Amino acid sequence: MSIFAGLGGGPDGTAEDTAAPLCSSRGCRAVAVWAHRWNNPRLHTPERRKVWLACDDHRASLADFLGSRGFLRDTVPVGDLAPEDG
Repeated sequence: MSIFAGLGGGPDGTAEDTAAPLCSSRGCRAVAVWAHRWNNPRLHTPERRKVWLACDDHRASLADFLGSRGFLRDTVPVGDLAPEDG
């Protein structure tokens, strides 16, 4: 399923349905509002981007995890992702 399908969510910040993009943090069911674009330079070409989605609560912890390994390339709002991302 594409992360672009159903960008809505419930009023409490959780996914209203399975089409809403969910946070990539383990066990989190909140709607993702941030996209961490990253790559592992040992495995991926420099232009390749993978995406981890994040809610407001997990934005920093996911960015710290990727950043400490030198994988994080940038963070953008989910709405700014392009079809070629991740």
